[in-house]
Amino acid sequence: MLWFFVWTALALGTLLGAFWLGRDLWRKGIALLEELGRAAEVLGVLAERTAELADAAAAAAPARPQLLDDPATHRVTVDRLREERAERAALRAERHRQTFARWRAYSR
Repeated sequence: MLWFFVWTALALGTLLGAFWLGRDLWRKGIALLEELGRAAEVLGVLAERTAELADAAAAAAPARPQLLDDPATHRVTVDRLREERAERAALRAERHRQTFARWRAYSR
């Protein structure tokens, strides 16, 4: 007879917990859908504003490359970048040589 009351209490407690969980999930789902609706509205406004700004920027100043406007400037820039790359390669080669020498010292 005692087990009947224990199992009844467990079953009722489970049903009550399931009800509270379902109600909580339902409320959170409704809130999520409302928030998604607001986010869609904001995204629409953002898309419109972005299109307006893109049109205004295109009308104000058309895009044109700055680097290739003057061939002399381009040549100087390319030469400078090549020198910097060569310097970095020389530093990297020196670090490699030092590291390899250290490794050789460990093995001998």
